[in-house]
Amino acid sequence: MKKSLLILILIITIIPKQSYAQNKGEAIAGIAGGLLAIGAGVAAVEQMKEKAELTATQWILTNRPELTSFSLKTLDFNGKKLKDMSAVSVITFKIQEFTPEDKPELNGKKQVLFGFTSSGWISEYGIDFEKVSWYLIDDSEWLNMMVAYVKVSSGESDEVNLEATLKEGKVVNKGVKVKSKLVIPFFKLTGDMYVVTDYSSKMKLLYNERSLGIFLKETSDLVQIGRGDIIKIHDFFFDEE
Repeated sequence: MKKSLLILILIITIIPKQSYAQNKGEAIAGIAGGLLAIGAGVAAVEQMKEKAELTATQWILTNRPELTSFSLKTLDFNGKKLKDMSAVSVITFKIQEFTPEDKPELNGKKQVLFGFTSSGWISEYGIDFEKVSWYLIDDSEWLNMMVAYVKVSSGESDEVNLEATLKEGKVVNKGVKVKSKLVIPFFKLTGDMYVVTDYSSKMKLLYNERSLGIFLKETSDLVQIGRGDIIKIHDFFFDEE
């Protein structure tokens, strides 16, 4: 809202005095209406984020009772606009355990919870969590997924080398980089080309230009994780201290 207030001040400052005097009422009303709409959109996304975190926490409490002290935060709601949320195909949450004490530090096991969404998961009535499938992974499972994904995305097949490279580097648009060097380039595909690997009993992984595709066998939904979110998840597991 600070950014919106600054824009309002600038608009009022630069409007010519004569025009401003004549149309002051209409201008202020229009700008105020726009700011209210922005505020409503921000508030709606924030409410969705809180509801998603609550539902994810309830899923953890129901399905992972061994987790008795943990932090849970959404990884991908920041910067999202309300009109864009219906196109989101996966919500990710970062989870980390800690030892209960005064002012505890997050220093325990890390996991990521995926909420895979189906068509119509958001409507005018809010989020329908019956259309969300949950999948929890740790760093080992994530590394296995990335190894399988990079194998299908490139000509590299040495899994031992891939694991070592992925722990040290990260997946970017063109392949796997270690520091600033592209050490494993991805195949160059057009937007309508896919390469598929049968990863597990629950999912297939697809390589498509600039995204990781996950085909969920139970629901027959194809969801995509953008490269930016892949980097965030990888950094959470392997780069954050």
